[in-house]
Amino acid sequence: MILTVTPNPSLDRTYEVLSLDRGEVIRATGERMDPGGKGVNVSRAVAAAGRRTVAVLPLGGAPGALVADLLHAQGIEVAPVPVAGATRSNIAVAEPDGTLTKINAPGPELSAAEAELLLETVRAQYRAADTTWITCCGSLPRGLAPSWYADLVARAHAAGARIALDTSGPALVAALRERPDVVKPNAEELAEAVGRPLATVGDAAKAAEELRGMGAGAVLASLGADGQLLVEDAGTWFGSARVDAVRSNVGAGDSSLAGFLIAGGSGPEALASAVAHGAAAVQLPGSVMPTPADLDLAAVKVTSKVPVDRALREPVS
Repeated sequence: MILTVTPNPSLDRTYEVLSLDRGEVIRATGERMDPGGKGVNVSRAVAAAGRRTVAVLPLGGAPGALVADLLHAQGIEVAPVPVAGATRSNIAVAEPDGTLTKINAPGPELSAAEAELLLETVRAQYRAADTTWITCCGSLPRGLAPSWYADLVARAHAAGARIALDTSGPALVAALRERPDVVKPNAEELAEAVGRPLATVGDAAKAAEELRGMGAGAVLASLGADGQLLVEDAGTWFGSARVDAVRSNVGAGDSSLAGFLIAGGSGPEALASAVAHGAAAVQLPGSVMPTPADLDLAAVKVTSKVPVDRALREPVS
């Protein structure tokens, strides 16, 4: 069982439009409403793969109740933490060329008591189930200090759990001191963590090694259209996949992390699963998570010969 923790979940509405014209009335050609948040998306991808998952998340107001209903409808067990503020609602606008415009609300401010209850709920859920991973994902809501994830990692390790962490900024740096088993930054988050730009795959690999020096057990780095890197004790691998058409990249990184953990959470086979899940996700509408039927492992290439001199198509300054 994979337990996910999403401190700042959302109700996500995605609209597909022919073009986004500022100041004009735009008629959508399609729309979706999904439960959102990076950890929520990991749970959705795990459930789509037919595996058991429990989502721990603070929920409040009518949007929170709707998020719980949508998760239950997808076969996901929910461990809600009631909070006074209403769960945030986000909007994404997707254009045919794959361009995505997102408006993310800040979300409610959690009290000290609600923050502690969230940690205690994670502990209780971990002890109650045969958990293989605790996956902590996303931004922290107002009211939670940057050290909150570090506290969670420390408590989880004390209980014998393995931790996968997907966050950024001060929260990531603080949590690294508690040695999470896996961290999953994208290129921008990786550059921010090491404090310098990334222009090549080799730059990203060096930055990932630095994160390991700061405390990460392994680094699964998403490099967008360029592929993914896995840097761990056993070695470094680079994975990429052919993608015919990008429809929406919402949740693609979360789907990749789910694929990685489903396949064991280490080694080239897990990286191949991560790449396959991410490639499948970008070809689906909104934040739809891929099922096994959507995966094309034959289109995935994984190698230990990392193309260090390859320029990133989207370098990070």
